[in-house]
Amino acid sequence: MNAVTVQHIVKTYGSKKEVVKALEDISFSVNKGELFGIIGPDGAGKTSLFRILTTLLLADSGMATVDGFDTVKEYKAIRNRIGYMPGKFSLYQDLTVEENLQFFATIFNTSIAENYELVKDIYVQIEPFKYRRAGKLSGGMKQKLALCCALIHHPTILFLDEPTTGVDAVSRKEFWEMLQNLKKQGITILVSTPYMDEAGLCDRVALMQTGKIMSIDAPENIIKQFIKPLWSVRAAEMFRLLKDLQLYSNAETCYAFGENHHLVMKKDITDANEIINYLKDKGHQDIVLEKERPNIEDCFIELMQHN
Repeated sequence: MNAVTVQHIVKTYGSKKEVVKALEDISFSVNKGELFGIIGPDGAGKTSLFRILTTLLLADSGMATVDGFDTVKEYKAIRNRIGYMPGKFSLYQDLTVEENLQFFATIFNTSIAENYELVKDIYVQIEPFKYRRAGKLSGGMKQKLALCCALIHHPTILFLDEPTTGVDAVSRKEFWEMLQNLKKQGITILVSTPYMDEAGLCDRVALMQTGKIMSIDAPENIIKQFIKPLWSVRAAEMFRLLKDLQLYSNAETCYAFGENHHLVMKKDITDANEIINYLKDKGHQDIVLEKERPNIEDCFIELMQHN
């Protein structure tokens, strides 16, 4: 039995005059004990999907099960079995760290002591601030407290909606290390994120855009499907370079990527001078051209072109 099963979920917002399709015929499954990522930008439908799976929102059509229970007919059973960390910090700001944790343990008829081993590695990092009000914590500490509260009743499945958005790089790294440790304890984890680099930390990912899933697979398998030649290009005038590369006859597409531009070719070339000569004819200087290995962001952009 899968930990999560989603079949043909549709969700729309708005009136008949202006309908926004948040989710369009979404189907996928998550294996037990898997760390599954929902990857996509703002507006992709990630939060709507999580709210449906955590029984906070009804879908227009389709069905879903969580831990074998129907999200509509058996929502109470699901709420006792899952942990949910919404994208916006939603703990009680006027309560201390310890009071928040005690409150959430009481809701589920348990105690901090009963499940302390599960949250111990996370809680020890915020324990020095246990008497501080939650609203006064830093972003990283709020994140760790929210995760502790989501885990205090020992859920079988954990839903984390963009948990690392707005958090510094060190806290992001620490958070993913915590997730890997939780996975080792048999907890199924669904995490959504707009950060493409976090895809590689998941067992499998679903790449989402405008309410649709474009691809579902292990990150390395998605990358293997990117077979078109890819080049990294840099020159003195980057904006003009982008425009000229997009007009290049052999260019499939070209887009800004960090300090460089990524150029996807229609067909491979054996001599890079073909591109360099084209750019020199356009008056470009200080040209740096290197063959590039694709990553998940390149795959996402490629899939967007065909969806």
